[in-house]
Amino acid sequence: MRPELTGSDRTLRARRIVTPDGERSGVIVVRDGRIAEVTTGAPGRGAARPAADVEIPDSCVLMPGLVDSHVHVNEPGRTQWEGFATATAAAAAGGVTTLADMPLNSIPATTSVAALRAKQAAARGQLAVDVAFWGGAVPGNSSDLRPLHEAGVVGFKCFLLPSGVPEFGPLDPAQLRAAMTEIASFGGLLVAHAEDPGIIDAAPAPHGRGYRGFLASRPPAAETVAVRELLAATRLTGCRTHIVHLSAAAALPEIARARQDGLPVTVETCPHYLTLAAGQVPDGATQFKCCPPIRDQANQDQLWQALSDGVIDCVVSDHSPCPAEAKHLDTGDFGDAWGGIASLQVGLPATWTAAAARGMSLTDVARWMARAPAALIGLPDRGEIRPGRQADFCVFAPEAEFTVDPARLRHRHKVSPYAGMTLRGVVRQTWLRGQLVEPDSATGRLVRRPDQEGQHG
Repeated sequence: MRPELTGSDRTLRARRIVTPDGERSGVIVVRDGRIAEVTTGAPGRGAARPAADVEIPDSCVLMPGLVDSHVHVNEPGRTQWEGFATATAAAAAGGVTTLADMPLNSIPATTSVAALRAKQAAARGQLAVDVAFWGGAVPGNSSDLRPLHEAGVVGFKCFLLPSGVPEFGPLDPAQLRAAMTEIASFGGLLVAHAEDPGIIDAAPAPHGRGYRGFLASRPPAAETVAVRELLAATRLTGCRTHIVHLSAAAALPEIARARQDGLPVTVETCPHYLTLAAGQVPDGATQFKCCPPIRDQANQDQLWQALSDGVIDCVVSDHSPCPAEAKHLDTGDFGDAWGGIASLQVGLPATWTAAAARGMSLTDVARWMARAPAALIGLPDRGEIRPGRQADFCVFAPEAEFTVDPARLRHRHKVSPYAGMTLRGVVRQTWLRGQLVEPDSATGRLVRRPDQEGQHG
């Protein structure tokens, strides 16, 4: 039977609702910030349309709020790069209702419980959307990993080569296996930046304005060798392992075999690898620089095939902003520029533009950008439109188009490789716990894994 509606209920009706089973028309009942009921299917001929508080325009689709599991907020310590207020405002503008903050480039890095508390203190009162936190696995902090897990971090990020900031050192092979053994002992998750330092050290150093030189400095072999090392360590330790921002399609066959063997391995890629190609990068356009790099069109086609085949699980931003001067746009030198792309606000339309052109659906996009990242970080109460889930929604106009104007981006520094590009799909509204997220609102919460006592920090 249909539950009785109360005065605190809110109902939303949409012609197109993205459910785990595909698009449906219907009505959603929200109670106490959660989805209480989803009734799909049009009423029979002559039947009255059920009452609804909110009518989603027929030009829009009601999607689950996106979950972005790879965001660098940088506060405290490098708040001038990006802070919680600006990052979460950009997230809300892009339909993202939950993000997970990476343990670098803040100072201190999130490698101890004390550093986590500093992060949480800095975030409180500034959040437009919900925020969870990654911990870090670095040399010398093995004894901090279990306490961080118990404090509610969603997993542990590591690097296999220098990270670019001195506070977050890389793990050598022995340190990697030791960290994975410890993390596996309490059922945790390790996520790794998989590039091999030896391969990169042997490659020509990047310099100058030509993108081809930068691309040669980080060849696909750097990823394939590092992925092979990670998979071997996963076999040895049994640790759940996630490969972040996969760029090189050459690593996919070994990943696919490992998954077929039952290894607990998952993989993400990013909108910029799926929508931008090396041949598009003009000389001196350091706003395109990221690590690992944007590769060629054939490589991109293989990434899309891996998404379609389920070898790649997630599409997340790797939102990695910096001050404009750190991009050295004046000289355009790829050797000097900071590597990172800020795309929280445009990740959904960028991905949808390319996905739609390849005949893929919004159900696919919601799986890659909401359900799978939520599952990865252990937040099963979000990422889908179904009863019991948190009432987080993105109202998306999939046929509308817009031209990216950096001045309209909400992240702190208005540098973007998407500037001037026409993208398909406009985020009209973002809803968090059944409430419309207003500009500059502070309705977000600190989130822990639900297996921790209490969910809100």
